Amino acid sequence: MGFRFFHRIRLAPGVTLNLSKSGGSLSFGPRGAKVTVGPRGQRATVGIPGTGISYTTTFGTGRSQKSAESSHSLPAPVVRPEDRLTLGFFKRLITPDGEEALVDGCRELALGNEDAALAHLRNSVHLADGAFLAGVLALKQERFDEAAAYLTTAAQQEGELGHYISKYDIVATMSLVITDEVSAHVGPDIRGVLLALAETYQRQEHWQEAVTCLERLRQLEPQDVVVKLSLAELWMEMKPGGQDACQKVVQLAEGVENDSAIHTALLLYKAKALRGLGLLEAALEILSSALGRKKDRPDDLLRALRYERALVYEGLGQDQRARTELEKLYAEAPEYEDVAARLRV
Repeated sequence: MGFRFFHRIRLAPGVTLNLSKSGGSLSFGPRGAKVTVGPRGQRATVGIPGTGISYTTTFGTGRSQKSAESSHSLPAPVVRPEDRLTLGFFKRLITPDGEEALVDGCRELALGNEDAALAHLRNSVHLADGAFLAGVLALKQERFDEAAAYLTTAAQQEGELGHYISKYDIVATMSLVITDEVSAHVGPDIRGVLLALAETYQRQEHWQEAVTCLERLRQLEPQDVVVKLSLAELWMEMKPGGQDACQKVVQLAEGVENDSAIHTALLLYKAKALRGLGLLEAALEILSSALGRKKDRPDDLLRALRYERALVYEGLGQDQRARTELEKLYAEAPEYEDVAARLRV
């Protein structure tokens, strides 16, 4: 999505983004895929330097584990990720080719070999999990047509998502970068597929397809504010100033309070929509309320709110107030939007 105000945000079950109060840093790894690999049980998490990948291994489960704890025996050694994901010779004889390719692809992902991983996963895209993993990897590599095809296949097999990943005791979470500042952890479920598809379609500038994905996400999570924000932005950018788009955004933001930076951004789009409908006093009230809480709000978001308020002041004929707002913006960020041109400096 293109919204530019956030560093981390929370989305929905199965799709997670976080908002960083301090802003800036990212800890979810590189653009694209990050996989946590390991069997269930007592886990130790180990990072693989330079890849952004971590994996988990087990020291044992059940009665033997309890016995080991009671006797204070040393835990079993940590197993390397490539060994945990290597099918033995005899197991390969009875493992279907698609499942074998899925496991091999996950092993290469754990080792940071994305090209090799995608080569394996292409042979497993008839499986929902293989299509999901291959789709996100293809998206990372900007193979958008390929990504869209794989992710569509995964969505069509919604009921099978997670089946084979669970069968082989793999924990797979793909790290999907939405903007330079926003990263999402998505799992092998329909929410993760839809978010990845929405991002793919936007990168292709297939706006209506992206909206369709986000609207389906909204059906799954009707109150999710990030889905609402993404839809509001797309509607306003697809049809800037269009009455239908403005009405949709106002309805979308109905009842939203200024509870977080995400809510504040949605209020910004609501104000834009109200201005588009000619309801300037209502827009001004929304903007003044949104600007009443500045703590933990990104600077770019606050500037966007103040710029929008300047436009509303202009629309109301309050030229001096508009100029005062623009002058303050220019003093902080002289290249912001068209502030310099409006001030004729």
